[in-house]
Amino acid sequence: MFRLNRLTDYAVVVMAQMSHSGAPVRTAPQIAEDTGVPLPTVAKLMNGLAREGLVESHRGALGGYSLARAAERITVSEIIQALEGPIALTACVDGAAGHCESQSLCPMRGNWDKVNQAIRGALEGVTLADMAVGFHLPPRFSPAPAAPHRSTGVGGDATGGAVSAGRP
Repeated sequence: MFRLNRLTDYAVVVMAQMSHSGAPVRTAPQIAEDTGVPLPTVAKLMNGLAREGLVESHRGALGGYSLARAAERITVSEIIQALEGPIALTACVDGAAGHCESQSLCPMRGNWDKVNQAIRGALEGVTLADMAVGFHLPPRFSPAPAAPHRSTGVGGDATGGAVSAGRP
Protein backbone atom coordinates (compact mmCIF):
# COMPACT_ATOMS: atom_id res chain seq x y z
CA MET A 1 0.00 0.00 0.00
CA PHE A 2 1.27 3.44 -0.91
CA ARG A 3 0.83 5.58 2.18
CA LEU A 4 2.14 8.92 3.38
CA ASN A 5 3.64 9.05 6.82
CA ARG A 6 1.88 10.81 9.67
CA LEU A 7 4.26 13.79 9.66
CA THR A 8 3.33 14.54 6.06
CA ASP A 9 -0.36 14.33 6.91
CA TYR A 10 0.19 16.70 9.85
CA ALA A 11 2.17 19.06 7.59
CA VAL A 12 -0.82 19.45 5.29
CA VAL A 13 -3.12 20.07 8.29
CA VAL A 14 -0.72 22.62 9.78
CA MET A 15 -0.13 24.43 6.50
CA ALA A 16 -3.87 24.48 5.68
CA GLN A 17 -4.55 25.99 9.09
CA MET A 18 -1.84 28.60 8.49
CA SER A 19 -3.45 29.52 5.18
CA HIS A 20 -6.82 30.07 6.93
CA SER A 21 -5.64 31.67 10.16
CA GLY A 22 -5.75 35.25 8.90
CA ALA A 23 -2.56 36.00 10.80
CA PRO A 24 0.51 36.44 8.60
CA VAL A 25 2.88 35.03 11.26
CA ARG A 26 2.03 32.23 13.68
CA THR A 27 4.12 30.80 16.50
CA ALA A 28 4.62 27.06 16.86
CA PRO A 29 2.60 27.03 20.13
CA GLN A 30 -0.29 28.87 18.42
CA ILE A 31 -0.25 26.40 15.53
CA ALA A 32 -0.13 23.46 17.94
CA GLU A 33 -3.04 24.84 19.95
CA ASP A 34 -5.13 25.58 16.86
CA THR A 35 -4.56 22.19 15.22
CA GLY A 36 -4.18 19.85 18.18
CA VAL A 37 -0.90 18.60 16.71
CA PRO A 38 1.62 18.24 19.58
CA LEU A 39 4.05 21.14 19.91
CA PRO A 40 7.22 19.01 19.44
CA THR A 41 5.72 17.69 16.19
CA VAL A 42 4.82 21.19 14.99
CA ALA A 43 8.36 22.38 15.79
CA LYS A 44 9.86 19.45 13.85
CA LEU A 45 7.54 20.11 10.90
CA MET A 46 8.27 23.83 10.84
CA ASN A 47 12.02 23.20 10.81
CA GLY A 48 11.75 20.77 7.89
CA LEU A 49 9.30 22.91 5.93
CA ALA A 50 11.45 26.02 6.47
CA ARG A 51 14.57 24.16 5.35
CA GLU A 52 12.76 23.22 2.13
CA GLY A 53 11.46 26.76 1.55
CA LEU A 54 7.75 26.08 2.10
CA VAL A 55 7.45 28.18 5.25
CA GLU A 56 9.53 31.10 6.44
CA SER A 57 10.87 31.50 9.95
CA HIS A 58 10.67 34.97 11.51
CA ARG A 59 12.84 35.72 14.52
CA GLY A 60 12.21 38.18 17.32
CA ALA A 61 9.46 39.06 19.75
CA LEU A 62 6.82 39.01 17.00
CA GLY A 63 8.40 36.03 15.29
CA GLY A 64 7.02 32.72 14.22
CA TYR A 65 6.25 31.09 10.89
CA SER A 66 4.43 32.04 7.73
CA LEU A 67 3.81 30.32 4.42
CA ALA A 68 6.67 31.11 2.04
CA ARG A 69 4.20 31.82 -0.77
CA ALA A 70 0.47 31.78 -1.39
CA ALA A 71 -1.32 28.48 -0.77
CA GLU A 72 -2.26 28.44 -4.47
CA ARG A 73 1.43 28.23 -5.32
CA ILE A 74 2.40 25.39 -2.96
CA THR A 75 1.72 21.89 -4.29
CA VAL A 76 1.01 18.72 -2.38
CA SER A 77 3.96 17.23 -4.26
CA GLU A 78 6.28 19.83 -2.71
CA ILE A 79 5.02 19.10 0.79
CA ILE A 80 5.48 15.35 0.36
CA GLN A 81 8.95 15.73 -1.11
CA ALA A 82 9.99 18.15 1.65
CA LEU A 83 9.25 15.55 4.31
CA GLU A 84 9.64 12.20 2.57
CA GLY A 85 12.03 12.79 -0.31
CA PRO A 86 11.43 11.91 -3.95
CA ILE A 87 8.03 10.48 -4.84
CA ALA A 88 8.53 6.94 -6.11
CA LEU A 89 6.75 3.61 -5.73
CA THR A 90 9.88 1.54 -6.28
CA ALA A 91 13.61 2.07 -5.79
CA CYS A 92 14.41 1.40 -9.45
CA VAL A 93 13.05 4.61 -10.92
CA ASP A 94 14.18 7.57 -12.96
CA GLY A 95 17.42 5.94 -13.99
CA ALA A 96 18.53 5.27 -10.42
CA ALA A 97 21.26 2.66 -10.38
CA GLY A 98 22.49 0.33 -7.68
CA HIS A 99 19.23 -0.06 -5.74
CA CYS A 100 18.37 -3.53 -7.01
CA GLU A 101 20.48 -6.63 -7.47
CA SER A 102 18.21 -7.79 -10.33
CA GLN A 103 18.32 -4.51 -12.21
CA SER A 104 20.10 -5.88 -15.31
CA LEU A 105 17.59 -8.75 -15.62
CA CYS A 106 14.37 -6.91 -14.73
CA PRO A 107 11.70 -6.86 -17.45
CA MET A 108 10.04 -3.82 -15.76
CA ARG A 109 13.22 -1.74 -15.85
CA GLY A 110 12.19 1.79 -16.86
CA ASN A 111 8.46 1.03 -16.95
CA TRP A 112 7.82 2.11 -13.36
CA ASP A 113 9.02 5.57 -14.38
CA LYS A 114 5.71 6.07 -16.23
CA VAL A 115 3.71 5.28 -13.12
CA ASN A 116 5.87 7.49 -10.91
CA GLN A 117 5.63 10.38 -13.38
CA ALA A 118 1.83 10.05 -13.44
CA ILE A 119 1.66 10.11 -9.64
CA ARG A 120 4.01 13.09 -9.40
CA GLY A 121 1.99 14.90 -12.07
CA ALA A 122 -1.25 14.31 -10.19
CA LEU A 123 0.26 15.55 -6.91
CA GLU A 124 1.76 18.60 -8.64
CA GLY A 125 -1.74 19.44 -9.87
CA VAL A 126 -3.16 19.70 -6.34
CA THR A 127 -2.30 22.79 -4.32
CA LEU A 128 -2.42 23.56 -0.63
CA ALA A 129 -5.32 25.90 -1.45
CA ASP A 130 -7.17 22.94 -2.99
CA MET A 131 -6.58 20.90 0.16
CA ALA A 132 -7.74 23.78 2.36
CA VAL A 133 -11.11 24.26 0.60
CA GLY A 134 -13.81 23.95 3.26
CA PHE A 135 -11.05 23.58 5.86
CA HIS A 136 -12.22 23.08 9.39
CA LEU A 137 -10.62 21.11 12.14
CA PRO A 138 -12.56 17.98 13.05
CA PRO A 139 -13.25 17.32 16.74
CA ARG A 140 -10.25 14.99 17.06
CA PHE A 141 -7.96 17.99 16.45
CA SER A 142 -9.81 20.25 18.89
CA PRO A 143 -8.77 20.16 22.51
CA ALA A 144 -11.35 18.39 24.66
CA PRO A 145 -12.97 20.49 27.39
CA ALA A 146 -11.69 19.69 30.83
CA ALA A 147 -14.13 17.67 32.90
CA PRO A 148 -14.06 17.38 36.68
CA HIS A 149 -12.31 14.20 37.74
CA ARG A 150 -14.59 11.55 39.21
CA SER A 151 -13.75 8.00 40.02
CA THR A 152 -15.28 5.45 37.73
CA GLY A 153 -17.59 2.75 38.91
CA VAL A 154 -18.13 -0.57 37.18
CA GLY A 155 -19.48 0.12 33.71
CA GLY A 156 -18.89 3.86 34.05
CA ASP A 157 -16.80 6.42 32.26
CA ALA A 158 -14.55 9.12 33.72
CA THR A 159 -17.50 11.47 34.22
CA GLY A 160 -19.46 8.90 36.21
CA GLY A 161 -21.93 8.14 33.42
CA ALA A 162 -22.72 4.75 31.97
CA VAL A 163 -20.74 3.68 28.95
CA SER A 164 -22.83 2.82 25.91
CA ALA A 165 -22.49 3.37 22.20
CA GLY A 166 -24.63 6.15 20.77
CA ARG A 167 -25.40 7.78 24.12
CA PRO A 168 -24.07 11.27 24.93
